[in-house]
Amino acid sequence: MKPARTLATARRVLRQLGHDPRTIGLLLFVPVLLLVLLYYVFDADRRAFDSIGASLLGIFPLVTMFLVTSIATLRERTSGTLERLLSMPLGKGDLIAGYAIAFGILAVVQASLATAAAVWLLDLDFAGSPAMLLLIALLDAILGTALGLFVSAFAASEFQVVQFMPAIIFPQILLCGLFAPRDSMQPVLEYISNALPMSYAVDGMNQVLQHPDPTGDFVRDAVIVAGSALLVLCVGAATLRRRTP
Repeated sequence: MKPARTLATARRVLRQLGHDPRTIGLLLFVPVLLLVLLYYVFDADRRAFDSIGASLLGIFPLVTMFLVTSIATLRERTSGTLERLLSMPLGKGDLIAGYAIAFGILAVVQASLATAAAVWLLDLDFAGSPAMLLLIALLDAILGTALGLFVSAFAASEFQVVQFMPAIIFPQILLCGLFAPRDSMQPVLEYISNALPMSYAVDGMNQVLQHPDPTGDFVRDAVIVAGSALLVLCVGAATLRRRTP
């Protein structure tokens, strides 16, 4: 990997995304709109919104970044762009890192907008600081980016990308502790949930909800989510194919 090639890839991806306002709108504003919708769903029970909204503040960016990143990378491969790029002195690591930087920049903006809307527009009640909330939301968005890059290596069409949602994202949503405490699940499901990064994203949000200062569990959760994103990016670089057969 060379920094100049990585940054050149990131700039190219950002230029391409800049010509697609619908994708930008999906990335930046859909999580905010979903949080607003959730706010009015729990209009009669603000405590329920505070408890669930904090968790979904991390889940919504993860899901949208997963979809957009996987589809955008798949288009690169199916159009032949990826094959032409890899025929140049550009390694797979440069390509994956460039995509990660480009979508990571968008993830920063997305997570910032969602956190600002939750804190100042929807008056989300939590004990910790907005910076702690933003950190977990940002790490979740980056994790979604990494998962999207990884999945794009195995999908042959955009329809198959959508099919990966029930296989990769939905089980994590069901087992992350959003609907029931993880320690109340069947033991086998609890063990599985302990291996899923979204579980620690929700745990991290709950730590911010309950504690005014960073706790050891908060630091653990943040490190696990960040480490999972890095691991998935490395595996994605190793499994990336030049084109779709």
